[in-house]
Amino acid sequence: EVQLVESGGGLVQAGGSLRLSCTTSGFTFDDYAIAWFRQAPGKEREAVSCIGNSDGLIYYSDSVKGRFTISSDNAKNTVYLQMNSLKPEDTAVYYCATRGGLATMDDRTYRWWGQGTQVTVSS
Repeated sequence: EVQLVESGGGLVQAGGSLRLSCTTSGFTFDDYAIAWFRQAPGKEREAVSCIGNSDGLIYYSDSVKGRFTISSDNAKNTVYLQMNSLKPEDTAVYYCATRGGLATMDDRTYRWWGQGTQVTVSS
């Protein structure tokens, strides 16, 4: 059974940092892509970043480029999202998701999802 568990969310002041973790199980980690998405209240879900474990390609949305860093620890089957210089507009529930093959920022292509972790950035 494929499982993804997010952790690391919380409340932080603007300008602060958080590191989210997505711990996975139930599939061959090296063959899959992992993505982070977020959804703020009243807004559509948006892609944040993704990484392809098979080819190492990484993508970021323009809104987080230069502030967020995605990384993958294949030994721990875990993907991290380091979030620096956080802004109030980063407040959202953050989800990780996985799909076989290459990474993409299209949430419609991801089959398995975690339950989400809340990130709140105060001004």
